[in-house]
Amino acid sequence: MKKALKVTGKILLGIVAVIAVLLIGICVYDKICLASEKGLLENQLYGRKVEVYGHDMSIYVAGEGEHTLVFMAGSGDSAPIINYKNFIDRFDDDYRVVVIEKFGYGFSDAFDGSRDVETRVAQNREALKKAGIEGPYILCPHSYSGLESVYWAQNFPEEVEAIVGLDMAVPAAYDMMDEKHIDSESSVYFWSRVARNAGIVRLIAGATIPEGYSDMEVKSAMALVCSRFSNETFANECKYIIHDRTVIESQAMPDVPTLLIVSDGTIDEGWIGFENDYAEQITDATTVQLDCGHSVYIEEPDKCEEAIREFMKGL
Repeated sequence: MKKALKVTGKILLGIVAVIAVLLIGICVYDKICLASEKGLLENQLYGRKVEVYGHDMSIYVAGEGEHTLVFMAGSGDSAPIINYKNFIDRFDDDYRVVVIEKFGYGFSDAFDGSRDVETRVAQNREALKKAGIEGPYILCPHSYSGLESVYWAQNFPEEVEAIVGLDMAVPAAYDMMDEKHIDSESSVYFWSRVARNAGIVRLIAGATIPEGYSDMEVKSAMALVCSRFSNETFANECKYIIHDRTVIESQAMPDVPTLLIVSDGTIDEGWIGFENDYAEQITDATTVQLDCGHSVYIEEPDKCEEAIREFMKGL
């Protein structure tokens, strides 16, 4: 019996040692890659920086036209400009297109101040002003940035010509969110940062990058994901979800022309219902239902483009 236990102990010790060596190897490899990718982060592939609140904020601008489409990233997007690039290229012959990378996203700096909706919108507005982009804007939010677009239209209606929701979140989607959920989200972000710092994220990062990008775009996106994923700046946004929802729901929903491009709802139970209920509060609202996942502009770009162009005819 003792001999069997001794053998078992050695086997387990050997397994632990192998795992430890693998993890150390992965971590070392990741650090080497991060050092080699430093140039990709310093030499921004697309867009430029503007100073906002004493920090550098990344913004991409292309095209000219009567209307300005401002694309806003969903929560936790490590590379918004690159992720949007293929889709917005469809529009820059006819419109001016803009992608804002909030602090903690893409090539923008980290920011240790408040991440409430008031601050995020104020920073977005200042970035546009610093870049010389005047309103009114057609805000095109994806996912969580839908709350920013709603707040923006509520408080600065003269700046918002319309809202095009790319499966954007609406306030009611967070009505069931409580402090327990916030703590759970914060825990996920914490362990995600641990995985990133250990180099584990690099093993799966490639699978998160959609097809159709150039080699340089893929390399830049990889560099951003492996260095910025789940950083504290955008992780802190989740701490303000209840605050953001409360602030927005204390005001009337903005009655601006609105197009809601909606996914199949698999992201969350009740998602489609929330979108439809929101549309009923808007005088001029159009809803387009797609049979695809949450990233509608990546999964169904043709249908999204068609819906947006048809909607734009009425503006």
